[in-house]
Amino acid sequence: MNQGRTIFSQVMEFIPNKDFARCVEKYKGERYAKSFSCMDQYLCMAFAQLTYRESLRDIECCLRAHQPKLWHMGLRARISRSTLAHANERRDWRIWTDFSQVLIRTARELYGKDQFGVELDEAAYAFDSTTISLCLSLFPWARFRKTKAAVKAHTLLDLRGNIPCWLHITTGEVHDVKVLDLLPVEPGAFYIFDRGYLDFARLFNLTQCSTFFITRIKHNTRYRRLYSSPVDKSAGLRCDQTVALVNYYAHRNYPNNLRLIKYVDPESGNRLSFLTNNFQLPAITVAQLYRCRWQVELFFRWIKQHLRIKAFFGTSENAVITQIWIAISVYVLVAIMKKRLNLDQSLYTILQILSVSLFEKKPILSALQPSLYPELDATSCNQLELFNF
Repeated sequence: MNQGRTIFSQVMEFIPNKDFARCVEKYKGERYAKSFSCMDQYLCMAFAQLTYRESLRDIECCLRAHQPKLWHMGLRARISRSTLAHANERRDWRIWTDFSQVLIRTARELYGKDQFGVELDEAAYAFDSTTISLCLSLFPWARFRKTKAAVKAHTLLDLRGNIPCWLHITTGEVHDVKVLDLLPVEPGAFYIFDRGYLDFARLFNLTQCSTFFITRIKHNTRYRRLYSSPVDKSAGLRCDQTVALVNYYAHRNYPNNLRLIKYVDPESGNRLSFLTNNFQLPAITVAQLYRCRWQVELFFRWIKQHLRIKAFFGTSENAVITQIWIAISVYVLVAIMKKRLNLDQSLYTILQILSVSLFEKKPILSALQPSLYPELDATSCNQLELFNF
């Protein structure tokens, strides 16, 4: 009999159990639980994320089909879709928020020295939001438009490792720029926004917190050029100017000078204009940093394609937020595993392999890196032939 552990249990071994227990105890997650613990709930939801399950019935059928292996996977309770639905609806979603933050801190330490294409010693973050469309009749609490419901995931992405270091979930009606009031700031770090976040009062608050921002200027923004700096036009730069805002309300909200950089993308030919409050970085570095903002768009596309955050297992607000946070935690958990095991494959490749091999009992490296564990050739056996014709 194979005495090894399943690949699923080896993946879940990267969970910090003590920190998980603290998060559960903080919000009394198991106050009325009899048999179905928070760990059982998390393992079921993580299994759904890793194997692309589409519904609670789907989760129940797949897990019950492997009933003898569930104990070795860490699942101690009997799996029932009604029990899982009740847990998603009733247990405080802040349990999974705090637990995800624990994993995020670990991942950021592991990826803290990674390069992202720009020579920069300071931390750099890209901030944006993505809209997840919902059915208004099933999710009336998430009203977005007259006949549409939606939730928004406002995400701050650490460009070193593409780790989502902060995430805030709101209904679709909340404007993106309002979330800047809740954004955690790190002195000396760079925050990169698109021009939808061009609010001079809020940007001035970031400046007063000793942080730097890079954003695009709107076409109707009025400014006055104070002086210009020389630029290398062969690199795509067109101007590097120090400007002051002319509009009364804009100047009142942001009384300091700003730096305006105009750049022509050599690949697309698009003419881009950037505003920043940093006057020390080379102009080309500012343009390169803004190009890195596209990483947050790629992150949104990736999680929508490869995680279960478009079809939800419950219709309540608590169930939706719970599923999104658990999906983020699974993403970060796999990123931690990738770094600690020194895997060369992409997260996409790792998830695809895990999705079809979670119930197998063999070392996880043999599944993720088969080239390191070659299979024995049956034809090269030294056993003598019984009959020699």
